[in-house]
Amino acid sequence: MPPDLNTLANQDFCYLTTVGRVTGRLHEIEIWFAIQGETLYMLSGGRDRSDWVKNLRRNPEVTVRINNEHFEGRARGIESEAEDELARGLLVEKYDRVPGTLTHWRRTALPVAVDLIV
Repeated sequence: MPPDLNTLANQDFCYLTTVGRVTGRLHEIEIWFAIQGETLYMLSGGRDRSDWVKNLRRNPEVTVRINNEHFEGRARGIESEAEDELARGLLVEKYDRVPGTLTHWRRTALPVAVDLIV
């Protein structure tokens, strides 16, 4: 039986594994995340200059680890304004422990979605 994503949503980090666009090797990063339904959201402070975002654009197939649970997924850019706002809102709500400290990040980071296969 697959784990309930809602029970994993309160974890501080997830571990995103991408395939290197140049080397073809696996690359794992620790990153903040939020979950809505079966979609995991992240914000890239480096926008599309971040290596992990460049990797996703080349190969959107990823794995995600949250608290020793592993998921396959497919990354995608966020196209709609509503989903963009949802992603930003979920992440800032989860991590803005000192209100206002993530205002710039919320406004300027690039939102990325991973549709999980559960």
